[in-house]
Amino acid sequence: MNDFNDALERLSESLVDFFPNLLKAIAILIIGIIAIKFFRWFMKRIMTRRQDMDPTLIKFLMDLLTWILRIFLFIMVVNALGVETSAFVAVIGAAGLAIGLSLQGSLSNFAGGILIILFKPFRVGDFIEVQGEGGTVTEIQILYTRMLTPNNQVVYIPNGALSNGNIKNYSKEPIRKAELIIGVAYNSDISHVKSVLIRIIEMDKTILADPAPVIRIKDLADSSVNFQVFVWATNADFWQMLSDFKENTKIEFDKEGIEIPFPQRDINVRALPDKDNSVL
Repeated sequence: MNDFNDALERLSESLVDFFPNLLKAIAILIIGIIAIKFFRWFMKRIMTRRQDMDPTLIKFLMDLLTWILRIFLFIMVVNALGVETSAFVAVIGAAGLAIGLSLQGSLSNFAGGILIILFKPFRVGDFIEVQGEGGTVTEIQILYTRMLTPNNQVVYIPNGALSNGNIKNYSKEPIRKAELIIGVAYNSDISHVKSVLIRIIEMDKTILADPAPVIRIKDLADSSVNFQVFVWATNADFWQMLSDFKENTKIEFDKEGIEIPFPQRDINVRALPDKDNSVL
């Protein structure tokens, strides 16, 4: 019984000695959380005022600074509790190395996200084609990029694969050039076809006058004379312009009696002479 009382007394003394450290740690934790929130609000306000700062870069920097400050706060709280921080930091370092080795793919995605944010091959809202997928970028996270396809499907692509592969950005430039191949029959009048194509281009207000459209013959194919037409449009009007141009071409060619040929083959039947059935 005396041993139990002694142990209980020592425990009470330890708790009394530990209580000030606990209060100190709680105070540091509360003040630290408030300070981090204020610092995050202050830095975000400063970055947002700068017009040259990309929203994705702002979000990444804020998240990175927040986690660094949280780690420092955690170490300060542990130190206030009386725990030896040197041994604790060594344990964290060893654990970080083990986690890093087990998450090599995620680290590759992390590095890829940093490269994408720094070099900006695309931004949120751009229509891109990567890894066999095409869609509008809706979100750039530090580990992955989120895209929305024209079929309203959400695609998540790891940033490691994005940064190491080819990226085709359709929205990087404000205007785009379209190449259209228009085939006509061999008996068509070349000058007449060109004049009709010019009229079709002038009908469409979404086709830009500068750069100037180009019309030229590309191929003398098996069944048709193929015209190559280059026209320009803004990104917003591009797909509608393609559809309207093809529709107007069919309508105007029908009006002008210009034939749009389809693959066909001429078959000539030749009569063979009768065999000589006379007996030698």
